[in-house]
Amino acid sequence: QVQLVESGGDSVQPGSSLRLSCAASAGSLDDYTVAWFRQAPGKEREGVSYISSGESNYADSVKGRVSISLDNAENTVYLQMNSPKPEDTAVYYCYAHSSFGPVEAPQEVDYWGQGTQVTVSS
Repeated sequence: QVQLVESGGDSVQPGSSLRLSCAASAGSLDDYTVAWFRQAPGKEREGVSYISSGESNYADSVKGRVSISLDNAENTVYLQMNSPKPEDTAVYYCYAHSSFGPVEAPQEVDYWGQGTQVTVSS
């Protein structure tokens, strides 16, 4: 069983920066597709970014302002947020997915973190 622990959420001003962390308790995050989702009050959870086999992808709403990275030594995925906007206010969740075992019958595993609050306001 893998536990994902997010940290780094904070109350910040627009135009500042912050870095979210997602640390795994076991296994290697390099074996997973790791994504960041967020959920604002009254809205559905939405994908922000993911990293898989060294490739990353970003939602249009954060493209150019957010960077995702994996530190294998720390077994941690980071989400660097630059110039955050009030609309980035949400609870941010880390998610990891992978498949193990034979191709004929792969075992799918999914893990979620508990979330970390990001509030952007002046």
